[in-house]
Amino acid sequence: MKSISIFKSLTCVALICIIASCKKNNNEETLAGQGKVNLEFENKVGDQELELNTGAYTNANGDDFKITTFKYRISNITFNKADGSKNLIPESYLLIDAADEKTTLQTIEHVPAGDYVSMDFVIGVDSVRNFAGAQTGALDPAKGMYWSWNTGYIFVMLEGSSSKSTQADNKLAFHVGGAKAPNNTVRKVTLPFTAGGLRVRSNSQPEIHLLVDAAYLFKGTTNINFATLSGFHGGSDAVTIANNYATGMFKLDHIHN
Repeated sequence: MKSISIFKSLTCVALICIIASCKKNNNEETLAGQGKVNLEFENKVGDQELELNTGAYTNANGDDFKITTFKYRISNITFNKADGSKNLIPESYLLIDAADEKTTLQTIEHVPAGDYVSMDFVIGVDSVRNFAGAQTGALDPAKGMYWSWNTGYIFVMLEGSSSKSTQADNKLAFHVGGAKAPNNTVRKVTLPFTAGGLRVRSNSQPEIHLLVDAAYLFKGTTNINFATLSGFHGGSDAVTIANNYATGMFKLDHIHN
């Protein structure tokens, strides 16, 4: 009887070891390799949905305005772990155009599997690529967000109209760009993830839902008065707008793991 009891005990121990080993192996498998992450961009103006041409909005100064064009670039996407390690995604240059719904859902490939607590990205294009001349993909000049080989890319473009604008036909035209001092408008954003973070696996495709608030071009560090500033193509005024939108244009809404 005693030998049977010992046999049963050994059998139980063996089973526990096998189960533990299987769990460990499964966990190692899911954390190996690379996965994909979807980024969904929901464009807004304050608490209103952004509606090109038809939406009526008011800025922080109390000026009315409409938007006909809203485009922006982000690049150098980096996913960060709790231990401080960072995974920079190569060639992560995105162009989002509110007029093209396809661009508001972007897939980031080759993301190392793991658990992440935040993400970083640049609003604009880093100086190396900004001055590398005309390129392809999201950096193709044909997409209408490029000045010249000397000046580089437009990082954020908002066009529209306001009754307060002194330009012809009350136009607004804010073209933010520039990657050299004193008018460097490259800005970095860090977004902490909510509880649970982002879980990237080779057999799943999580989604990060971001809110993008165009109203932050006109508030943040400086409230913009359209009677005195209704447009520019780079320069010191672009720095003012870049400082504004760096304070809150991008916000995390939720994550689907």
